[in-house]
Amino acid sequence: TERYQTTVPESVRRALRLGKRDKIHFTIRPDGDVVLTRATKTTSDDPVMGQFLNFLAHDMATHPERLAALDAGLVQRIQSLVGDVKVDLDAALSAEDE
Repeated sequence: TERYQTTVPESVRRALRLGKRDKIHFTIRPDGDVVLTRATKTTSDDPVMGQFLNFLAHDMATHPERLAALDAGLVQRIQSLVGDVKVDLDAALSAEDE
């Protein structure tokens, strides 16, 4: 809609068990397909990060011509820096990890 809201058909709402004001998540696949899922609620959501990610999603949707693939050399450089680093994104942060 004009306010960037999405109207979800009843059959999809039933399949995803969506209620009023529930949030949905869009996943854009490399081939351009979009997958719609029910967003999970977490207590650790960062409102600032959420606003930033919403800004990025809106900008990508509004200006897809600005999207560009990463240069292969940059990808190799990144992999050489972090390729062997294992990260558990679900692990709690603690002062001991510093």
